[in-house]
Amino acid sequence: MIGAETLVRTLLACGVDTTFANPGTSEMHFCAALDRAPGMRSILGLFEGVVSGAADGYARMKGKPAATLFHCGPGLANALANFHNAKKSETPIVNIVGDQATYHAPLDPPLASDVEGFARPVSQWVKRVMHTETLGDDASEAVQASYRPPGGIATLILPSDVSWNEGGTVGQPRPIPKRAKVDARAIREAAAVLKTGEPALLFLGGAALTLGLNDAHRIAAKTGVRLMAPTFNARIARGQGRYPIPSMPYPVDEAVKLTAGIRHVILAGTGEAVAFFAYPNKPSVVTPKDAAVHVLAKPESDAVDALARLADELDCPPAPTLNRPPPPEPARGAMNVEGAAQTVGALLREDAIVVDEAITLRGPFFAGTRNAAPHDWLQVPGGSIGDGLPLATGAAVAAPDRRVVAIQADGSAMYTIQSLWTQAREKLDVTNIILSNRKYAVLLHELKAVGAVAGKTALDLFEIDRPELGFIAMANGMGVEAARADTLEQFADLFRHANARRGPFLIELPLG
Repeated sequence: MIGAETLVRTLLACGVDTTFANPGTSEMHFCAALDRAPGMRSILGLFEGVVSGAADGYARMKGKPAATLFHCGPGLANALANFHNAKKSETPIVNIVGDQATYHAPLDPPLASDVEGFARPVSQWVKRVMHTETLGDDASEAVQASYRPPGGIATLILPSDVSWNEGGTVGQPRPIPKRAKVDARAIREAAAVLKTGEPALLFLGGAALTLGLNDAHRIAAKTGVRLMAPTFNARIARGQGRYPIPSMPYPVDEAVKLTAGIRHVILAGTGEAVAFFAYPNKPSVVTPKDAAVHVLAKPESDAVDALARLADELDCPPAPTLNRPPPPEPARGAMNVEGAAQTVGALLREDAIVVDEAITLRGPFFAGTRNAAPHDWLQVPGGSIGDGLPLATGAAVAAPDRRVVAIQADGSAMYTIQSLWTQAREKLDVTNIILSNRKYAVLLHELKAVGAVAGKTALDLFEIDRPELGFIAMANGMGVEAARADTLEQFADLFRHANARRGPFLIELPLG
């Protein structure tokens, strides 16, 4: 068996059955092996950033890794921005990078590069395979490594001769690593803090935002502790029937004001509340500097189990009955962001997946969907923009029975607009909502926040209206039906239409 077929069969044996790919010459034997080892769904992305972001969205929803396939170091380099987001999201991915043959690389051909150097900053495991005979075991180890808590990218570098040589043996699946239970002492310490009655914040991250909210609310009801999530998260369970969780504001001043008076911060599945950037004369950690920090569960620990045990330690009764108002009616009138958010909240399909890359317009949409039908909310924890459309693409592959809604800022949409082509090719059920304000609005916010004084030259760098971006034409050119809504009534009609049909649809909302 040649190495490439060994690799495909090993991945399938280990439960990895979907590959997002942008291959080149070094990966041709892998591509050919897909026909000899059936069972692997292979999805083409026209840009490597689409591939890495889609693999992230897939794994967040599926709970298991996809594979990615890239061409040498430059191909991997094109994927790094969204791999950065996947790293911050603690997403398991098996990343396969083809490379020069072992005997060819020393000659320094044009595509020779430091692949390991590109891979290490975003990977929690990196290995270059040097022999076809070990490839099966190496691939099995890569899958296992991607699951290693808290979860991350395992990069397997595959020289082309290792891929085409014979002598491979299919690797056997390895045990999936489990998250460690937290020490009983951490449970007792958190309980003792909460029993004091001093103002406290229970800061939740990771799986606690999907599987731990019930117990978190039990604890809050008994002790009065405040609950909060980080500003951006891999996945949150939200909507009717789910316990609500507010998130830390992005602006430092708002976060500082919101957490003023907190005496204790208890961390469950996340680190401290660190501001995205440093600003002159503003704190880097937005909770009070004199607040005591207690670690209930590190990101790599089992925070869901820790919350359940803490609730039992405190002898908390069952979580209070949810009494949430019904979703609002769709808004009417002239187009505006609050009305658009209300309309999404009113018409969101049950069990939808919402991907949030709204950037400066995130707040209204997060608030407007608070009482929507039950849904999952995916964000960009790494802050590297251009991940919204790829995340939506991968999530739709992972959950074909659920409608995906991408709430997407126009500027960051242009980083990976090729995602629309993959959505059309795979007939994915994605409603793409483009928030078209024709500017990098977040930079105008940051300009003020850092105290910089800008003139016309600087401000021109933040405007994207000359020429105006034609999202309808771009979507149509990639096989996606699209329309523009100039009023809230039009938006409601288009949103209903998009969510009731099969396949992708794009709606542009002019909000400039």
